[in-house]
Amino acid sequence: MAVHSERVQTQSPDTGKAAVATIETSVAAGGAKGTPKKSTRTAGGPGFGTRFAPYLLLLPATVVTLGLLGWPLLKTVLVSFQNLNARQLVQHLTEWNGFENYTEQLTNSEFWAVTGRTVAFTLVNVVLIMIGGSLVGLLLNRLGKKMRLVLSVGLLLAWAMPVVAATTVYTWLFDTRFGVVNWFLDQLGWHSMAAYNWTGSQYSTFFVIILLIVWGSIPFVAFNMYAGLTTIPKELYEAARMDGAGPTKIFTSVIFPSLKPFFLATTFLEVIWVFKAFTQVYAIKAGGPDSLTRTLPVHAFLEGSGAQHYGTGAAIAVLTILMLGVLMAYYFRIILKQEDEL
Repeated sequence: MAVHSERVQTQSPDTGKAAVATIETSVAAGGAKGTPKKSTRTAGGPGFGTRFAPYLLLLPATVVTLGLLGWPLLKTVLVSFQNLNARQLVQHLTEWNGFENYTEQLTNSEFWAVTGRTVAFTLVNVVLIMIGGSLVGLLLNRLGKKMRLVLSVGLLLAWAMPVVAATTVYTWLFDTRFGVVNWFLDQLGWHSMAAYNWTGSQYSTFFVIILLIVWGSIPFVAFNMYAGLTTIPKELYEAARMDGAGPTKIFTSVIFPSLKPFFLATTFLEVIWVFKAFTQVYAIKAGGPDSLTRTLPVHAFLEGSGAQHYGTGAAIAVLTILMLGVLMAYYFRIILKQEDEL
């Protein structure tokens, strides 16, 4: 680019004095172009408000969450280090006993029996929920629009029913004298079941509770499974069928690898929900008969509010939370490992 300066000398008509003006013209190939303006914005990145705006928007929800969840959790932890029974509660006494409540539970055979029962109870429920939910999800994917709508409505009704209402219905269904289940089994020829007491033994009571929990949890897994199946390209199914793969091979080679994050996340959520299930277990038989269907949440409630040993109940609750925390740490470890592999 060549730059030429022209000096133009003019005479002022008023004063008669010469004024010299310098005009610079820029001549470029193809025409004349003006010099672009310099930006006055500093190159220091986004401003303070821009950087902290997302955190300010999250602040109200964070404060509410800490208030509703953090404060009760802190109070529970503090109570777990106290000898808080009916006398201390009435007299407003605070008697700290350190780790005595935890030591008492960790050396108590009943606590470990309830813990083992809770783990087995959770394992059975989660396996049945994941298998049943996956099968129903596959069925939703294969049905036509009308039948899919009918099945979806039925699943939504089961999912939307309040837990207490569902427990009341199941209590009536398995009632000894007027239960529909006993009447139906009697009509089928099993006359010994006409007056069977479903809550009279440990395993039959657990059968009713497990059936109730699985029935209420399958819709969540089924809908998520169906949503995940819609994301798998049809070309993968066609390629597997051309290779001679059957339904089982298609599931193990196409569906499961594609939906592995779904199975992992859903299984983890079901473990948490079943492990902390309280309403179904307590409303059916309150941990009976003979405390043989107690799980950790029910055990914490009965030892705390039921027996008025609030420090002991709080310690059991904290130990339950710590067990769930270990499960969460293991889950997040798997998630991070998968992200590193990707």
